[in-house]
Amino acid sequence: MRTNRQEANGTQRTPLSRGRVLRAAVALADAIGIDALSMRRLAQELDVVPMALYKHVANKEELLDGMVDAVVGEVDPPAAGPDWQPVVRGRILSARRVLLRHPWAARVIESRTAPTPAVLAYLDSMAGIFRQGGLSADLTHHVMHAMGSRLLGFSQELFDTSGPSGPPDPALAAHYPHIAELAATAAHDDASTVGGGSSSGGGGCDDQFEFEFALDLLLDGFEGLRRRGWTSRP
Repeated sequence: MRTNRQEANGTQRTPLSRGRVLRAAVALADAIGIDALSMRRLAQELDVVPMALYKHVANKEELLDGMVDAVVGEVDPPAAGPDWQPVVRGRILSARRVLLRHPWAARVIESRTAPTPAVLAYLDSMAGIFRQGGLSADLTHHVMHAMGSRLLGFSQELFDTSGPSGPPDPALAAHYPHIAELAATAAHDDASTVGGGSSSGGGGCDDQFEFEFALDLLLDGFEGLRRRGWTSRP
């Protein structure tokens, strides 16, 4: 039934669909943050009653799964190329650009109890690139473990190093001189950070330079193992 507003404007409500629900949820999370997202708030954004959403997503967890798949679907497909390293590197950095557009997504990906269909398809595709590049199934298995979340464009840091800048605490320097020395030399770009310790997605050392530094070390190491015919078997 058309509402009075629709009749006055001569417009027709856009039918609700799962795709429309997920697109709206992603946009809303971008705008207000993942912690503020709720089924009721999403229903308000779509101008529908909350029960209308449950025809397309069974609950909040299924909504989050769908949002992860929508975000992963934005990652560029692998580029063509004779060498596997630049292909892998380019795709991972594309995933990172996607996560920078959606600062909440890394935390939601980590929170899933099982990989979503789009994440599984992405990981399968990445494993295929390694295999086509000449890495054995054995080496590829260990490569996927070593890469971890870096395959999806972010790294999970051990500590949250965000906080006020400036010289280290003298007490810290006295008891942990090497940590203090490293802290004094650190220079991170918060605008290029994905994930981290804070709920807003900032913090940690996962900025662009640190991420690419570790990524290139790993890819070069994997290529060295491939050339040597490395195997985990005795």
